[in-house]
Amino acid sequence: MKVTVSHKVAIEVTHIDVEAGVRYWEDATVNGVADEDGTLIPGRVGEHWKVRIRLADGVVEDWPAGTTADIHYKVCDEGQYWLSDASRQRQMKWAGYYVPNDFLCHGGRGYGDYIILEIDGAGVIQGYQQPTIDDEEWQVVEPAAQERNDG
Repeated sequence: MKVTVSHKVAIEVTHIDVEAGVRYWEDATVNGVADEDGTLIPGRVGEHWKVRIRLADGVVEDWPAGTTADIHYKVCDEGQYWLSDASRQRQMKWAGYYVPNDFLCHGGRGYGDYIILEIDGAGVIQGYQQPTIDDEEWQVVEPAAQERNDG
Protein backbone atom coordinates (compact mmCIF):
# COMPACT_ATOMS: atom_id res chain seq x y z
CA MET A 1 0.00 0.00 0.00
CA LYS A 2 1.28 3.47 -0.86
CA VAL A 3 0.78 6.33 1.53
CA THR A 4 1.33 9.97 0.69
CA VAL A 5 2.93 11.77 3.61
CA SER A 6 3.18 15.51 3.84
CA HIS A 7 5.65 17.11 6.18
CA LYS A 8 7.20 20.56 6.51
CA VAL A 9 10.88 21.14 5.89
CA ALA A 10 12.90 24.30 6.30
CA ILE A 11 14.19 25.72 3.03
CA GLU A 12 16.60 28.65 2.88
CA VAL A 13 15.71 31.08 0.09
CA THR A 14 17.43 34.36 -0.71
CA HIS A 15 16.04 35.50 -4.08
CA ILE A 16 13.04 35.58 -6.34
CA ASP A 17 13.74 34.68 -9.96
CA VAL A 18 11.33 36.33 -12.38
CA GLU A 19 10.52 35.14 -15.89
CA ALA A 20 7.60 37.29 -17.00
CA GLY A 21 6.03 37.47 -20.43
CA VAL A 22 5.57 41.20 -20.94
CA ARG A 23 2.62 42.33 -23.04
CA TYR A 24 3.59 45.98 -23.50
CA TRP A 25 7.27 46.85 -23.27
CA GLU A 26 6.43 50.53 -23.74
CA ASP A 27 5.00 50.55 -20.19
CA ALA A 28 8.46 51.29 -18.82
CA THR A 29 10.88 54.18 -18.91
CA VAL A 30 14.61 53.60 -18.72
CA ASN A 31 16.81 56.51 -17.69
CA GLY A 32 13.76 58.74 -18.17
CA VAL A 33 13.18 57.61 -21.78
CA ALA A 34 10.07 55.70 -22.83
CA ASP A 35 11.15 52.17 -23.79
CA GLU A 36 8.89 52.02 -26.85
CA ASP A 37 10.10 48.65 -28.14
CA GLY A 38 11.68 47.12 -25.04
CA THR A 39 15.27 47.48 -26.20
CA LEU A 40 16.39 49.66 -23.29
CA ILE A 41 15.31 47.57 -20.28
CA PRO A 42 17.98 45.38 -18.67
CA GLY A 43 16.92 41.75 -18.29
CA ARG A 44 14.96 41.37 -21.52
CA VAL A 45 15.43 37.93 -23.08
CA GLY A 46 13.21 37.48 -26.13
CA GLU A 47 9.67 38.34 -25.05
CA HIS A 48 10.43 37.77 -21.35
CA TRP A 49 11.78 39.95 -18.59
CA LYS A 50 14.18 37.77 -16.59
CA VAL A 51 15.62 39.22 -13.41
CA ARG A 52 16.83 37.95 -10.04
CA ILE A 53 15.92 40.02 -6.98
CA ARG A 54 17.48 39.67 -3.55
CA LEU A 55 14.68 39.22 -1.01
CA ALA A 56 16.48 40.85 1.92
CA ASP A 57 16.85 44.29 0.35
CA GLY A 58 15.22 44.43 -3.09
CA VAL A 59 18.43 44.63 -5.12
CA VAL A 60 18.07 43.48 -8.73
CA GLU A 61 21.19 41.43 -9.36
CA ASP A 62 23.40 42.30 -12.34
CA TRP A 63 21.54 45.58 -12.85
CA PRO A 64 23.75 47.96 -14.87
CA ALA A 65 25.18 50.70 -12.65
CA GLY A 66 23.61 54.08 -13.28
CA THR A 67 20.54 52.67 -15.05
CA THR A 68 17.14 53.68 -13.68
CA ALA A 69 13.78 52.21 -14.63
CA ASP A 70 10.13 52.86 -13.89
CA ILE A 71 8.29 49.64 -14.73
CA HIS A 72 4.56 49.05 -15.05
CA TYR A 73 4.45 45.77 -17.01
CA LYS A 74 1.19 44.00 -17.76
CA VAL A 75 1.90 40.32 -17.25
CA CYS A 76 -1.42 38.71 -16.23
CA ASP A 77 -0.79 34.97 -16.10
CA GLU A 78 2.22 34.92 -18.43
CA GLY A 79 4.90 34.71 -15.77
CA GLN A 80 6.81 32.16 -13.75
CA TYR A 81 8.39 32.95 -10.41
CA TRP A 82 10.75 30.92 -8.24
CA LEU A 83 12.29 31.34 -4.82
CA SER A 84 15.91 30.32 -5.04
CA ASP A 85 18.90 30.00 -2.76
CA ALA A 86 22.24 31.80 -2.85
CA SER A 87 23.69 29.19 -5.24
CA ARG A 88 20.86 29.88 -7.75
CA GLN A 89 19.08 26.59 -7.05
CA ARG A 90 15.33 27.03 -7.44
CA GLN A 91 13.67 25.77 -4.29
CA MET A 92 10.02 26.79 -4.67
CA LYS A 93 7.75 27.82 -7.54
CA TRP A 94 4.86 30.27 -7.31
CA ALA A 95 1.69 28.19 -7.27
CA GLY A 96 -0.60 30.94 -8.55
CA TYR A 97 -1.37 32.09 -12.06
CA TYR A 98 -0.95 35.78 -11.34
CA VAL A 99 1.93 38.06 -10.38
CA PRO A 100 2.96 37.64 -6.71
CA ASN A 101 2.11 41.21 -5.69
CA ASP A 102 3.99 41.27 -2.38
CA PHE A 103 7.20 40.49 -4.25
CA LEU A 104 6.80 42.50 -7.46
CA CYS A 105 4.54 45.46 -6.75
CA HIS A 106 6.24 48.17 -4.73
CA GLY A 107 4.82 51.63 -5.20
CA GLY A 108 1.52 50.62 -6.80
CA ARG A 109 -1.25 48.04 -6.88
CA GLY A 110 -0.78 45.37 -9.50
CA TYR A 111 -3.96 43.37 -8.83
CA GLY A 112 -2.11 40.23 -9.94
CA ASP A 113 -1.78 41.53 -13.50
CA TYR A 114 1.15 43.95 -13.27
CA ILE A 115 4.75 44.18 -12.15
CA ILE A 116 5.20 47.67 -10.73
CA LEU A 117 8.73 48.66 -9.73
CA GLU A 118 10.91 51.74 -9.69
CA ILE A 119 14.57 50.74 -9.81
CA ASP A 120 17.31 53.23 -9.01
CA GLY A 121 20.81 53.53 -10.48
CA ALA A 122 22.20 51.07 -7.91
CA GLY A 123 19.62 48.43 -8.85
CA VAL A 124 17.56 48.92 -5.68
CA ILE A 125 13.76 48.74 -5.89
CA GLN A 126 12.40 51.95 -4.38
CA GLY A 127 9.89 51.49 -1.56
CA TYR A 128 10.83 47.82 -1.32
CA GLN A 129 9.47 45.93 1.66
CA GLN A 130 10.70 42.42 2.27
CA PRO A 131 7.73 40.15 1.62
CA THR A 132 6.48 37.47 3.95
CA ILE A 133 6.58 34.04 2.36
CA ASP A 134 3.36 32.09 2.72
CA ASP A 135 4.42 28.48 2.10
CA GLU A 136 0.90 27.63 0.94
CA GLU A 137 1.37 29.92 -2.07
CA TRP A 138 4.58 28.20 -3.21
CA GLN A 139 5.32 24.64 -4.31
CA VAL A 140 8.57 22.91 -3.39
CA VAL A 141 10.62 22.14 -6.50
CA GLU A 142 11.35 18.42 -6.55
CA PRO A 143 15.02 17.38 -7.02
CA ALA A 144 14.26 15.68 -10.36
CA ALA A 145 12.76 18.91 -11.68
CA GLN A 146 15.79 20.80 -10.40
CA GLU A 147 18.12 18.53 -12.38
CA ARG A 148 16.06 19.12 -15.55
CA ASN A 149 16.30 22.87 -14.91
CA ASP A 150 20.11 22.69 -14.63
CA GLY A 151 20.56 20.67 -17.82
